[in-house]
Amino acid sequence: MPSFAVYILASGRNGTLYVGVTNDLARGLFEHRSGAVPGFTRKYAVYLLVHVDLFDDLDAARAHERRLKRWHRDWKLALIERDNPDWRDLAEDWLS
Repeated sequence: MPSFAVYILASGRNGTLYVGVTNDLARGLFEHRSGAVPGFTRKYAVYLLVHVDLFDDLDAARAHERRLKRWHRDWKLALIERDNPDWRDLAEDWLS
């Protein structure tokens, strides 16, 4: 199983987006959802996991995260729509 995840969280369909990277997606989701860490996701209620890319290499994961963060919003929305057209909360797959 790949060790690193680059993920996109959303506040809702076509809502506010957050791009992050972690070596423990379940822990990261818990931290975002519990509001344990003050910041962007807590301020804007960005909790739905709508996209995940997995990597074996930390450098590759960080490079992908930086690339996604530079993408235009429309490109991110198209990526989510392509892979998750119903905007299903993918956290169900990671937290169960």
